[in-house]
Amino acid sequence: MTQPMLVSRLRMAGLLALILTAVVGCESLWNKQPERTPIARVGEHYLYRDDVAPLLAENLSKEDSAAFVTNLINVWATRRLLMDKARLNLPQEQIAEYEKLISDYRTDLYTRAYKEALVAEASDTLVRDSELQAFYDAEKENFRLQEPLVQMRFVELPRQFLNTDEVRERLRRFSDQDVRYLDSVGVQFRKLHFNDSLWVQTSRVIAEIPPLTAENAPEYLKKSQFFELEDEQGVYLAEVVDVLEINDIAPLSFIEPTLRQVLLNRRKMRYLSTLEADLLSEAVQRNEFEIYEKN
Repeated sequence: MTQPMLVSRLRMAGLLALILTAVVGCESLWNKQPERTPIARVGEHYLYRDDVAPLLAENLSKEDSAAFVTNLINVWATRRLLMDKARLNLPQEQIAEYEKLISDYRTDLYTRAYKEALVAEASDTLVRDSELQAFYDAEKENFRLQEPLVQMRFVELPRQFLNTDEVRERLRRFSDQDVRYLDSVGVQFRKLHFNDSLWVQTSRVIAEIPPLTAENAPEYLKKSQFFELEDEQGVYLAEVVDVLEINDIAPLSFIEPTLRQVLLNRRKMRYLSTLEADLLSEAVQRNEFEIYEKN
């Protein structure tokens, strides 16, 4: 089967799956029950008033409610008619193929939901720092940077700011007293970033400091370098503390969230593998699972 034909068939299967979901999900739409009040019929299939009532919003006017119900009836009838026509006119081989796809999808949906519920109930989501460090130490050669990182502090001042010289001096020196001063006047800055222990991608720095570009960034983003840039928006003062280049090993603090997720996913996969093995073993012991031919 060619790729376009397969895609086309899968799309048709998806349509049939939606139709089946709408119909099978509410069996009351199929079966005529005399004690209920029908509001529409397609062949032997009925749509009942109590199927529609929960879907109506309380604040709808009578006119809007009537329009909503009419539209719902038409959608239901169209799906029901399409399903009947499909079962009548599609080749039996094609119907069998779609039924298998729908059955496989239903099985996958239920089993995936059940496994996720078990994992959510049983999984330990705590990743200890020692576990994280051990994983990083063992795999660090796989954590090479694809983009340079920098540690820096910077401020953006309005062009009319009066004490630029003092801010420049204090930002470079950055003693405890300087930090307190900068914090006290920081409300006057357009931007500020004082956490110079945080590793940041150079693309983010370029986005925050418009005069920086991918072309001139290597000139300014150097270890232990102070730079001052200006444009029509403001004045940018920055002290670069450290730099890591492409292909350097990423620091643990930068990739920690990713590593924690990797470890949790590995833990999840181990749990599911054990769960499936135990499930088969228990079924064999209870004589609920047998393999009749091994060859």
